[in-house]
Amino acid sequence: MTTLITHADGLTHVTPDGHPERVARLEHVLHALEPLGLRRETAPLATEDDLLRCHPQDYIDRIRAKVPSKGAVPLDADTWLSPGSWNAALRAVGGAIRAVDLVTGGETANAFCATRPPGHHAETATPMGFCLFGTAAIAARHALDAKGLARVAVVDFDVHHGNGTQDLLWNEKRAFFVSSHQSPLWPGTGAPAERGAHDNVMNVPLAPGTDGGAMRKVYESRVFPRLRDFAPDLLILSAGFDAHVEDPLASLEWEEDDFRWLTRELCAIAAEVCGGRVVSTLEGGYDLEALGASARAHVEELQEAAR
Repeated sequence: MTTLITHADGLTHVTPDGHPERVARLEHVLHALEPLGLRRETAPLATEDDLLRCHPQDYIDRIRAKVPSKGAVPLDADTWLSPGSWNAALRAVGGAIRAVDLVTGGETANAFCATRPPGHHAETATPMGFCLFGTAAIAARHALDAKGLARVAVVDFDVHHGNGTQDLLWNEKRAFFVSSHQSPLWPGTGAPAERGAHDNVMNVPLAPGTDGGAMRKVYESRVFPRLRDFAPDLLILSAGFDAHVEDPLASLEWEEDDFRWLTRELCAIAAEVCGGRVVSTLEGGYDLEALGASARAHVEELQEAAR
């Protein structure tokens, strides 16, 4: 089966009016997934020890100290804190960790974490790009260190480069990180020459206007062979849906069927190399209708792979 992991605390991370990473994103995703009859699990709060797998103590303390008692405060021009942000971020990390536990324990075939804020831009000691903590990277380190897996792969298909996940896993030879992303585009990182300390990073820049057909060829020729060669014990997906043609923050031209195809193919590789064990966590996607439809297509494919 496929398990949906979420928590209402994700709705309490409130950004200023007009901010693209808003409460309505999670509401639309949950509404779109409601008809699928998913098994649901409550995302627990991550512990400080969980965060310390990737972030130093002084960074954790600094973020916690800046959470306001009311209103919203900026960490930078894009990244904001409200009174509910701390728990929301801990639920996002805790949900991904719970998903790893369920999948590696054989309690569910795969899992999707519908949480926010996203995490793939948070670097070791720098919040940025709407992100506070490196959710996918922490989940990967949990799988390696706490669950004893030998290898974990993280595939990030958000339209923006997963600079935070890259930073957090750069020196981790047991992890293989892949990011496909529009280039040029914020944050300006993600060149093919950025390969990690152990040749464990693969960046796949895509030109503005790249459609689903071109994306499929790139994944088939370059990404999938590397994934199969690495043969992870678990596949973690940073599932951003802002490569959609309707998304206002970027210029790729994917549609729902492209996310469906990519999910299907990644699940097929997971079935070959790691018993189908897949954990997916929500990243970007800022056109609400496109986000909901694309997330549903993604999760329907997870369900199909779990049958």
